[in-house]
Amino acid sequence: LKHRCPFCRHPMPKTKKENQKNRKKRVAVKDPVALRELGGEHYDKGDYSGAFPYLTEAAAFGDMYAHYSLSVMYGEGKGVEKDDEMAWYHLEEAAIGGHHLARYNLAVRERENGRFDRAVKHFIIA
Repeated sequence: LKHRCPFCRHPMPKTKKENQKNRKKRVAVKDPVALRELGGEHYDKGDYSGAFPYLTEAAAFGDMYAHYSLSVMYGEGKGVEKDDEMAWYHLEEAAIGGHHLARYNLAVRERENGRFDRAVKHFIIA
């Protein structure tokens, strides 16, 4: 397996151009990790409206990191209209998927809303 992809057994890309070509193929077949990575690149560049469709599609496949990014986008109104209900939904989905920061943020929100019993449970899990 030396210098081969552990999943498809193809040789690892040697250049950035090869890597981008491989990612385009993965995005074309709706690979949620590739979709999230591409959305993350747009997000990191500040292109939130460009990141949104990729992250939404990755989240639809259950990617917890995409759900967390969407919760931040909805919570702060980055690239989308600020929507606390959608931010809460994506935060819960990310936490259910195992994202530790999402679980911690849920605990903080529950504490702020006065639901201390739920907050303690989230803090323990986080």
